[in-house]
Amino acid sequence: MQCSWKAVLLLALASVAIQYTAIRTFTAKSLRACPGLAEAGLAGRLCEEGPTAAYNLSRRTHVLILATTRSGSSFVGQLLNQHLDVFYLFEPLYHVQNALIPRFTQSRSPSDRRVMLGASRDLLRSLYDCDLHFLENYIKPPPVNHTTDRVFRRGASRGLCSRPVCDAPGPADLALEEGDCVRKCGLLNLTVAAAACRDRSHVAIKTVRVPEVSDLRALVEDPRLNLKVIQLVRDPRGILASRSETFRDTYRLWRLWHGTGRRPYNLDATQLTTVCEDFANSVSTGLTRPPWLKGKYMLVRYEDLARSPMKKTEEIYGFLGIPLDRHVVRWIQNNTRADPAAGKHKYGTVRNSAAMAEKWRFRLSYDMVAFAQSACQRVLAQLGYRAAASEAELRDPSVSLVEERDFRPFS
Repeated sequence: MQCSWKAVLLLALASVAIQYTAIRTFTAKSLRACPGLAEAGLAGRLCEEGPTAAYNLSRRTHVLILATTRSGSSFVGQLLNQHLDVFYLFEPLYHVQNALIPRFTQSRSPSDRRVMLGASRDLLRSLYDCDLHFLENYIKPPPVNHTTDRVFRRGASRGLCSRPVCDAPGPADLALEEGDCVRKCGLLNLTVAAAACRDRSHVAIKTVRVPEVSDLRALVEDPRLNLKVIQLVRDPRGILASRSETFRDTYRLWRLWHGTGRRPYNLDATQLTTVCEDFANSVSTGLTRPPWLKGKYMLVRYEDLARSPMKKTEEIYGFLGIPLDRHVVRWIQNNTRADPAAGKHKYGTVRNSAAMAEKWRFRLSYDMVAFAQSACQRVLAQLGYRAAASEAELRDPSVSLVEERDFRPFS
C-alpha cells in the first residue's frame, strides 16, 4: 500500500510535535531546581548547561530507608530526622497505598504490585524534588487551598513540626513532639512545607511499602537524583514477635499458638514468609553488587545499630556523605539508654536499644521460633542470624544468635 506525500509530511510533523512537547515537559520539571541555586550565583550558568547539570551540582543527597514493618525503621528514620539539614518524611507512600489499593498488604497479585510500585516511584521522585503538591493526588479528602490535616504521621517529621511550617509559640529551632505537633501546629500548608524542604540540604524518606531494592532501580539510575538506599533488616523472629505484640488482631492466630502451645490449622504463614522472601531477594541483589547500585546501597542490621548506635550512625552518615551534627548525637544519647517501660507507644523510639533487640527471645515459644527458623532458613544464613538449637539456648542471653558480620557499603 502506498502513502501520499501529504500523509508522510503530516506524520513527520506530528512526530516532531510529540517530541517537542515531551522535551518541554521534562525540561520544565527538571529546571525547577535552578531558581533554588540563585543565591549561590549558579542558576544562570547551570540552567544554560541543562537540568541534569543543575541538579547534580546542587550536591543534594536523597536518602531512602528501605525497611519492613517492626524492623526498627522509625528509630533509623529519627537518626536522619534530627539532622537540621535533612528534610525527613515518614511513610508518604501510605497515602498511595490507601488511595489505590487499600488492602495491598494482604494482596500479592502482580497487577496490584505494579500499580502500587509505579505510583510510588512517581511520588518519590516528586517528593525528592520537594514537590509536595504531588502528594495531594493521594490524600483523602483532598486538601483545600493546599492545606490539610490528613498527612500520615506528620508529627514524626521535624521539618513539618517546626518553623516556618508550624507557627506554634516557642524557640525557632524547637521541634514539637509528635502528639503536640498535631495539636498545636494546626493545618499543614503544603506550599510552605515545600519551601521548607527546598531550604534543607538533603531529603530523606522512610518506607515499608517497597518490597525489594530492585523495585527502586529506575530511581537509583535517574540522573536527576543522587539517591542512596539504606536497607534496614532485622531478625525475622524479632519482627514476628514485635508484630504479634503490636498488631494483636491481625496476628491473633500467632498469639493463640503462643497461648495454647498448639499451632492453629489455619495459621497464615505468609505473614512471616513474605518478610523472609522479600529480605532474601532484596539482600541477594544488594550483596551481588550490581553496577547500578555502586555507591548507592548500604545494608544495616537493626541488631548492630541497637548494640552500637553511635558507631553505626557514624557509618551511616559516612556512607551518605553528610556531616554528623550535634542534634543527632544528643538524640542518640537520650533515646538508646532509657528504661524500656518508658517507650510504650507502638512507634516510639525511646528505648534501651540493646535490650529491645533481644526481647523477642522471651516473647515467642520455642516451637514458634523453630517454625520461623525452618521457614526463613535462607535469609537467616544470608544475614548472619544463628538458629537456636534448643529452648535453653534460646533463653540464654549469654549465647548470641547474631554472628559478627561486616556489611560494608558498596562503593
